[in-house]
Amino acid sequence: MSDHTPPESTGLSSVSTVYEPVDPYANESAMVELFRIAVPSIVTMTSYTLMQFVDTFMVKEIGDDPVYVSAQGNGGIVAWIAISFGLGMNTVINSFVSQNLGAGTPRKGSSYAWMGIWISAVYSLVFLVPYALLIDHTNLAGSGDRLWELESGYARILLLGGFTTLGARSVHHYFYGLHRPKVVMISAISGNIVNIVVNYMLIFGNFGFPQMGLNGAAIGTVCGGAIELVIPIALFLSPKYAAEYGTRLAWKPKLKQLEDIVRVGWPGGLMFLNELLCWGMLMNYLVPKAGRARAIAEGLDAAAIEQAGIYANTAGWIALRYMHIGFMPVVGISIAAQALVGKAMGRKRPDIAAHRTWLSLKIGLGYMALCALVFVVFREQLINVFINSQTVPDERAELIAIGAKIMIAAAVFQVFDAVGIVMSGSLRGAGDTVWPGVLTIVFSWGCIVGFGLLIIEIKPQWGSVGPWIGASAYIILLGLALLARFLFGNWRERSLVDEDIEPDPLDKVYPEPTSVG
Repeated sequence: MSDHTPPESTGLSSVSTVYEPVDPYANESAMVELFRIAVPSIVTMTSYTLMQFVDTFMVKEIGDDPVYVSAQGNGGIVAWIAISFGLGMNTVINSFVSQNLGAGTPRKGSSYAWMGIWISAVYSLVFLVPYALLIDHTNLAGSGDRLWELESGYARILLLGGFTTLGARSVHHYFYGLHRPKVVMISAISGNIVNIVVNYMLIFGNFGFPQMGLNGAAIGTVCGGAIELVIPIALFLSPKYAAEYGTRLAWKPKLKQLEDIVRVGWPGGLMFLNELLCWGMLMNYLVPKAGRARAIAEGLDAAAIEQAGIYANTAGWIALRYMHIGFMPVVGISIAAQALVGKAMGRKRPDIAAHRTWLSLKIGLGYMALCALVFVVFREQLINVFINSQTVPDERAELIAIGAKIMIAAAVFQVFDAVGIVMSGSLRGAGDTVWPGVLTIVFSWGCIVGFGLLIIEIKPQWGSVGPWIGASAYIILLGLALLARFLFGNWRERSLVDEDIEPDPLDKVYPEPTSVG
């Protein structure tokens, strides 16, 4: 049977029991293979960062009060904490699809994509929608009335549209695992364009639309997420993919795929949930608390103390936008590393998996070292970008002073962040998810929360810089621990592929079936 004979024209009786999958990229160099997958992934992650930049830049123009930037950041992380467990668990779809690709059984990956969609639907209906309806009663961080009104409204809209985020990421991980990252890139860029257009219409009330302020920004995000879901789903269900990967036949929920995703994915889900919960506590509770503690130590009045918390919160969110410039492209490299490691492990080649990991790490380290330099040299100018032009000079100076110190803290941990992000993706690609999850929980609660609370008590004059030192320690320790896990762990003996099942004779690794794949 010819390797390129369409399956529907092939008689199954002529199929040999010896199967060798066709790999159209078999002769690629390691660098070319990495960049073929990593570049679209990097563009995708960078587009998300740009979307956050544009959102924050537009939101700051609502008014000269920095509360709007704080509310957007706080409300966003409240929603992402709720979404994070499902989001983190479904990342292993990439690992299952890529390992089956490497093992020569890519059609089996379609069931994992569908199972991710089913999980996303149930998760949204059972958890996200009820949470959105009850969010008015969940002000756990104790935000002031004005701030909570804004941030809870923003979070409610994101939660009601949470299925678009979860479903889109599930299908995205299928295409990452299938080594078709351009599909994700095109859908992400399209979604970001829609987000910007809807923002422009609804935040400021342009083209006859109602002026909705911060809620308009949330609706723009949900609309963009819907586009990110529709585009890959359309290709996933296209006749080409249906014929070659069985995507239309695999729609029914299957207990085996559910068990696989939960068994391997729950540590990743717990890791995502825990990390966002701790970062949420940092941004929504510890940083404002530290800002207020400094104001109390300086003997300021009640109004100034409350405003100091908002300044610290706003400066932190501005600095975090730049941190995203550092780590989001490396997340793209990590996604590529996960797919490459998964494929190599499916072929029983841990040596190739290790080589792709080190190559990914070198690129990530170089990029984030450059970011660290920029953060230090241009820290004041970078913070000033997100301050409303009508802000009074004293307030502007205070925001820049706080944000500049945070940028220095961020510069310190950049290279360690690259190590942690790349190693986490590679270990996930091999199916090693439990230990990274445990390490994340231990270090995040110890450094971000524990040290953050301690430093506020013993050094209140440090203000919000104190909790950020704890966050820096977390990233440094986690990066070193994940590196040690990759060097000395047992990931080389792991497999996510059913070794006792014969390859489906219809399974083939076809070249790109579309120009966008």
